[in-house]
Amino acid sequence: MSMFQRIGLLLRSNINSMVSNAEDPEKILNQLLIDMREQFIAAKKQVAVAIADEKRLYAKLNQSKKASADWEKKAMLALQKGDEGLAREALSRKQEQDTLATQWQQQWISQKQATEGLRQSLHKLNSKIGEAKRKKDLLIARAKRAEAQKSIQQTMGGLNDNSAFDAFDRMTEKVEQTEAEAEASADLAGELSGQDLNDKFAALEQESGTNDALAALKAKMGIAAPSVKEPLALGVADEFPVPEIGIGVDDKVGA
Repeated sequence: MSMFQRIGLLLRSNINSMVSNAEDPEKILNQLLIDMREQFIAAKKQVAVAIADEKRLYAKLNQSKKASADWEKKAMLALQKGDEGLAREALSRKQEQDTLATQWQQQWISQKQATEGLRQSLHKLNSKIGEAKRKKDLLIARAKRAEAQKSIQQTMGGLNDNSAFDAFDRMTEKVEQTEAEAEASADLAGELSGQDLNDKFAALEQESGTNDALAALKAKMGIAAPSVKEPLALGVADEFPVPEIGIGVDDKVGA
């Protein structure tokens, strides 16, 4: 398993655990970005190690090539001096360095390819982290909107349940009943205490006082009160009328 595969597995494990227990999307997204940056730093260190290994292999390759060239020069010098045996020994050493150079070159090429792949993966990881940072605020806004919609739907679902409204109506009826009972009790108490009769007389006295005040104001303003024909006082004679007796001329003379 490669380094980036291990990092991906670790990230997926952390993300699945965090998302499963998610309560605050904003908090979770911020934590995920922190984890991504930490993994990026760890991956960057590994890439740096791979680059260092590549450079070390390249240096070994150059050393072997230089050693091969040096032994070749020594072999040429030996031939110039007429020492073929020494020349052969120098050429043998040269061949050893050529073999090592070939091996170092193969290792360096493989390491170079691996390092280049790690570089590309590191750049992709960095780009994805940047994209995640740009999307974070959008995801947070979407999460909050979804949560608000969910809350509203739950509230509406509760309002659709008539039990709450029925209970409200029953409470309204109870309050109205209590008010009616209280009013009836007050009326009954007034009747039993004679207060109702006193209230009636008080109302009459108030009305009489108002009439007197109105009459006085009219008199002050010179407004005559409308004439009212009073009925004649009924005397005893009216109650018991005496029949009239006709008096003639003779009666007067005789008198």
